[in-house]
Amino acid sequence: MATQTSGVAEELLDEPHVEGRRISVLQLRDRVEKVGDTPQAVAKDYDLDIAAVYQALAYYHTHTEELEAIRERRERETAALQREISTARPDGITPP
Repeated sequence: MATQTSGVAEELLDEPHVEGRRISVLQLRDRVEKVGDTPQAVAKDYDLDIAAVYQALAYYHTHTEELEAIRERRERETAALQREISTARPDGITPP
């Protein structure tokens, strides 16, 4: 069962998510702080209560190192998979 902290499920899909949803804390943080969307717009887009967005942002800022380590691990895994796919592809075959 997932551990909950202020509306954040900590053990869902190996990454903290909004309780009861598959929307990650990192997704919400990036939409607000990298893309520049307002918390209100993000809440509306994901059909969330505005409090859930602010709880996710607060969770990110109290667990920044942990969440950035998750991001870095995913980026490494993605890069490794892309290298594996590109070396396994026969010459002359490119994805669409």
